[in-house]
Amino acid sequence: MTGGSRQAAVIARQIYMQTPLRRKLGIVASYWLRRQFWAAWQVTYRCNFRCTFCNYWKKERPSDHELTPEQFADGAEKLREIGNMMVSLAGGEPLLRRDLPEIVEALAKYHLPMITTNGWLVTEDLARELWARGLYGVSVSIDFADAERHDRARGVRGAYKRAVRALETFSRTRTQPRQKVNLMAVLRNDNLDEMEKLILLAKKRDAYFMVQPYCSMKTGDESFAPQGHVSKTLIELKKRHKNFLSNTVFLERFDEALNGGVPGCLAGRSFFNIDHRGDIAKCVEDMDNPVGNILTSSTEEILAGLSEAHRRNTCKACWYNCRGEVEVIYNPRGLINFIPTLLNG
Repeated sequence: MTGGSRQAAVIARQIYMQTPLRRKLGIVASYWLRRQFWAAWQVTYRCNFRCTFCNYWKKERPSDHELTPEQFADGAEKLREIGNMMVSLAGGEPLLRRDLPEIVEALAKYHLPMITTNGWLVTEDLARELWARGLYGVSVSIDFADAERHDRARGVRGAYKRAVRALETFSRTRTQPRQKVNLMAVLRNDNLDEMEKLILLAKKRDAYFMVQPYCSMKTGDESFAPQGHVSKTLIELKKRHKNFLSNTVFLERFDEALNGGVPGCLAGRSFFNIDHRGDIAKCVEDMDNPVGNILTSSTEEILAGLSEAHRRNTCKACWYNCRGEVEVIYNPRGLINFIPTLLNG
């Protein structure tokens, strides 16, 4: 092989190593090897909404404690030592970070970054830049198809209008079919009858629909939790609507989650949380008990801490997507349900 050919081969390999396919294959490898393959990273805990079913916005968290894009790049390298990952960027409201495109680009080098947003700050230019920087997917939070009810729940007038517009903007500006746009709904005690309307709202805007049940760990208030049995209704809706993306096995366990909880949480083993300072905990609701830091702890220390946190974990309070959608793919039926999502992304 000539010098020029060798150089071309090296460049081709570098490009391949950074493609979404390569990163996706790395995530599959981590899954089969029973390693962590999902990280939720809270880029900020600041929020411009005042949601009735969340207390995060009530706590003062100054922006000068947040990691810089350069630190996110260092963190992405550290995560790569564990493996390629799905990285969900959330908060708070992640788009309050004006440097979010830089953060997405830093993570996209090795991982598949996604964001969850209330949609308020989305513009066409920002959406295009996020896609161009390597964003893999986005979820826009909408809990009611009725504007007044959504605005009241989110504590901001006009929240619904901005969220729908954000959904439309992300759908219109994506450049690749693999780039996923989701409408994410939190199932509460008063919006089960809204789910089909939201599915249709998403479909009209060429978006998928996903749902997760409310968890009282956010507020300590159990009154928002759905009552009775909801799994049958959700599964029937999934049968009728192809854009309902949530895994069927995940939906089947909603009743169990809402009536005593699902045991066997894999937090720490298959997924974990990183907060705005880089502190690592087994899950987003355990951030007061960090097991390490993405910048200052070694990979060995992080893995040992997560392993011990998982070993001691007996919690069964939540059935969030970051837990349930991950855990059900260790079930044969759940894995079969997941494969089309993987192949189409």
